[in-house]
Amino acid sequence: MNKPIEVSASILAADFGNLAREIKRCEDAGVARFHIDCMDGHFVPNLTIGPVIVEAVRRHTRLPLETHLMIEHPGDYIESYAKAGADIIQIQVECYGQRRPSCRQWNQWPKEIDQVDIPALRADLKKVRGFGKKAFVVINPGTPLCEEILKDCDGVLIMSVNPGFAGQKFMPEALPKLKRLKEIFKGDIAIDGGINAQTAPLAVKAGAHVLITASYLFGADSPSEVTKGLKSLA
Repeated sequence: MNKPIEVSASILAADFGNLAREIKRCEDAGVARFHIDCMDGHFVPNLTIGPVIVEAVRRHTRLPLETHLMIEHPGDYIESYAKAGADIIQIQVECYGQRRPSCRQWNQWPKEIDQVDIPALRADLKKVRGFGKKAFVVINPGTPLCEEILKDCDGVLIMSVNPGFAGQKFMPEALPKLKRLKEIFKGDIAIDGGINAQTAPLAVKAGAHVLITASYLFGADSPSEVTKGLKSLA
């Protein structure tokens, strides 16, 4: 039986001048979670949110907060985000292993790898769980699925855009990874990047049940209708 669809509101697309109002609007629309993109300007070509903003969001909602750590050396920051109020901590597998020659310099993106340093990644996933949080791995479009690590995590986030900016076009090469996960993984299967009325059905059919949406939700005249439509895909 398919799992119910959960909509996760990516606050990168919110009006930060009215953050409390935006959070309330999403809650009223029926979202299940809030997704917080934390970028360091090194792993991705953008600089966004740190633990202080996570604390601010935490004060305005009881819904689960998932922090997507698009940062170098994520293990050094797990404690900070856990204490700030994150319920789910998502770390990029590309931080664990040698990167491809095309993205080894700090200003070369997207980051991609072929082989994951399993012991190092496993240690940081254990650290996340040690703080009582759910541990997710995140996989960029150009990085293959790492099946060996699945038993150590609570969820997998498949990126359907190269991370760094909101409003990008959905990359269909994410779909085979979702299909494979649906066959072998019992935890959360999430998708992030270009999710809208056209792409969400493809992602759900392939295996995703956590739909992370930014511009599509926050730019809508009726966020409730957007959320209702996405949930109906189950």
